[in-house]
Amino acid sequence: MSPPPPPLGRARRRGGRSEHTFDPALDDSELVDVRHQFAQGRWTRARTLLAGTGTDWDRRGHRVMALAEVPSAAGWAGDWLLAEPDSPDATTLLACAGVVRALRPQAKTAERDRAREACRAAAALDPADPTPWLGLMTLDRAHGSQDDTGADFEQIRSRHPEHHQAHHLMTARLSEAGSGSDPLHEVYDFAAWAAERAPADSPLAVLPVVAHAERYRVLAAEGGAPDDPAASGHWNGRRARQVMKAAFDWWLEWEREDHPRYCVDLNFLAHAKVCEGRPAEAAALFHRIGPHATAAPWSYSGRDPYPAFLAARDHALGAP
Repeated sequence: MSPPPPPLGRARRRGGRSEHTFDPALDDSELVDVRHQFAQGRWTRARTLLAGTGTDWDRRGHRVMALAEVPSAAGWAGDWLLAEPDSPDATTLLACAGVVRALRPQAKTAERDRAREACRAAAALDPADPTPWLGLMTLDRAHGSQDDTGADFEQIRSRHPEHHQAHHLMTARLSEAGSGSDPLHEVYDFAAWAAERAPADSPLAVLPVVAHAERYRVLAAEGGAPDDPAASGHWNGRRARQVMKAAFDWWLEWEREDHPRYCVDLNFLAHAKVCEGRPAEAAALFHRIGPHATAAPWSYSGRDPYPAFLAARDHALGAP
């Protein structure tokens, strides 16, 4: 018999938060190198990177949003745009840097409005690119209505139907509708629909697991589920078992390591397997994750995410 899952639900203590920083670049080593150069003002490397990314929309969105998180991104992207006023890449990066700034707790409504306008201007400059809409959706996810977020999602989906990050944002937003534990909640239908319509090798096969985790986040925040996800029972019902088996089987068959946000899916799947009480399966996932932990879903229910990740990983890798 496997040992019980580790207690993952301990809330953060004041002054005791881990100083670990989660890297949005994940395992994209080329992006990491370019980001370092970009942070020093060498924006030509970012130009080369984005030009080489081309119409790989998932990778482009991943790279633009990671570059936009550089503290000086708006300034360097602005310099780039001065040198190349008609550059869609510079315009989009500057718009997404504005989104990151507008998401700060101290940001004013006017700053959010400017970020929205910049995203729409970037979208008009390159109508085929879903990335400006991804920036707008990221902002509306936090400061817009569900209808706003849904409209952005449809703009993205019309350009790239399988857009990974957009599906994750929409899943998180939908999970917050309504209250109480509803087995027929709309987020489950959305995730199942997206997984079923995607090609066989699409990482959207893991989206139902993401939906289950996002719904747990909401229930725990409402007090409708225990703080410890492993002890909540949320991961042991019939729906949860079916969802997790299907996603894990998909991973065994396809293992899309070429996808830029592959590690995001692995973190959600490893979290689910730990909470389900299947440490051996979780161990295989942790081996693939390596150092590329993500804050979600380890942060759910108010936990300090990195210690929670380490506890889960140590438990899974040490299990017989």
